[in-house]
Amino acid sequence: MRPIVQISLDLTNIDEALQTAELAMRAGVDWLEAGTPLILAEGLHGVRKLRDAFPGTPIVADLKTMDGGYLEAEMMANAGATHVVVMARAHEETIRCVVKAGADFGCQVMGDNMVSEDMVAGAKRLEDLGCNFVIHHIGYDERRGIAARGNRMPSPLDQLRDVAQAVEVPVQAVGGLSIEQAIACPKYGAPLVVLGAPLTIDADAFRTADGDLESSLQMICDAVHAQEVT
Repeated sequence: MRPIVQISLDLTNIDEALQTAELAMRAGVDWLEAGTPLILAEGLHGVRKLRDAFPGTPIVADLKTMDGGYLEAEMMANAGATHVVVMARAHEETIRCVVKAGADFGCQVMGDNMVSEDMVAGAKRLEDLGCNFVIHHIGYDERRGIAARGNRMPSPLDQLRDVAQAVEVPVQAVGGLSIEQAIACPKYGAPLVVLGAPLTIDADAFRTADGDLESSLQMICDAVHAQEVT
C-alpha cells in the first residue's frame, strides 16, 4: 500500500478549516479529516462544506462513536464522509452497527484503540469486528496529564510495530508525534500518516499553526510518499 498523508482539521471554524484544507491539498495531502473539534463546532454542515469544496477527496469524520453507531455513520456518510471512526471501547454491537452502516452507505470504518486496556488486543478486536482500518491512538489528555505529573509521556510508537504486525488492515498512529516521528510511521508498518495538532495545528487554541504551513506540508508529503511500507 502506498503511504497516505491525512491532515486532521482540528479547528472550530469551517472557513479556517476550508482554507487549511485547500493549502494542504496543494501541498500533496491525500485525505482530509473533519477533526472532533470541527465536528463539535460545525457538525454535518462542516462535513458537507468539505465535500462540496473537495468532491473527489476522501474525508474522515472523526466521530469517536461510542453508541448509536448506525445512525451516526449513516448521517456522516450521507453528508459526504468516506470514513468514520468508532472506538474500540464501545460495545461490540456498536462497532458492528457502524460496520453495517459503512457497508450500507459506502463508507469505510476506522477503529480507534484509544484507552484500550491492551492496545494490541484492542486493535485486533476492531479488525475482527470488521473495521477497515485501525487507529493506534494515545489520547491528548492522557499524554498531557501524565507528562504534567513528571512522568514519561506515552507515545504511539511504543507499540506501533506490535499493533501493525497483529492486524492485516492498514494502521495509523495518532498522539503527540513529532514531524520526524510521523514521517517514520511507514517504517513501523503504518502506511496512514496523520498530521494534526500539534504538528500543523496549535494544539491549545485549535487554530492553524504560525509559519509557512504549505511548505512544511509539502516537505512532509514528499518524504512520506517516497517510502515503501515495511
